[in-house]
Amino acid sequence: MIYIKKNKIVNILIIFIALVALSFGAYFYYKLHKIENGEDIKIQKELDSLLSKVGEHYLVPFGEEPTIATVSDPELLKSQSFFTLSEKGDKVLIFTKSGRAVLYRPSIDKIIEIVFVKNTLEY
Repeated sequence: MIYIKKNKIVNILIIFIALVALSFGAYFYYKLHKIENGEDIKIQKELDSLLSKVGEHYLVPFGEEPTIATVSDPELLKSQSFFTLSEKGDKVLIFTKSGRAVLYRPSIDKIIEIVFVKNTLEY
């Protein structure tokens, strides 16, 4: 009889611990998912803002989302003619479908350089 009560208590304790672990797992999964979605929204807002600013100075290709990079070390890029006037913090927008690259300086809200690039990917 005592053995049955101990076995029952152990089973209830294991079930309780499993439920607590599952609850914590679900809670942290929810929080992580919420953070990831928030980051996606933040990145999309930054992209929309950047495209809007560049679009005030240049007719950006319609329906094409560019690849965006930030210049972090302009000295490494000075050998390429597109980057001769680049500064740290400049944004590079690469429109692969239309074959254009735009160098934009957010600090002064100016387009520094635009080049046509050959699309090497053939579909």
